[in-house]
Amino acid sequence: MYGAEVWQIPAREINKSVSTEMDVLRRSARKSRIERIKNEYIKAIMGVKGEPDTIDIIESKILQWYGHVKRMTEERILKLIME
Repeated sequence: MYGAEVWQIPAREINKSVSTEMDVLRRSARKSRIERIKNEYIKAIMGVKGEPDTIDIIESKILQWYGHVKRMTEERILKLIME
């Protein structure tokens, strides 16, 4: 996720990412969608319950980057471009 601080992710791509991540967890747990097991239970089986999703990590990196830019001096080119 190198460079995730400056990614522009549309809502559709966020939904795809979340569903893909759950698909990987389901396949790893050897559970099918046909079994109708809730996502929270799958996460608990895989030991990632309470852990942030990939999208949560990316969003936190974006906020960290934004805070870094806001603390820059007014003369910095990056800050002038972002405002």
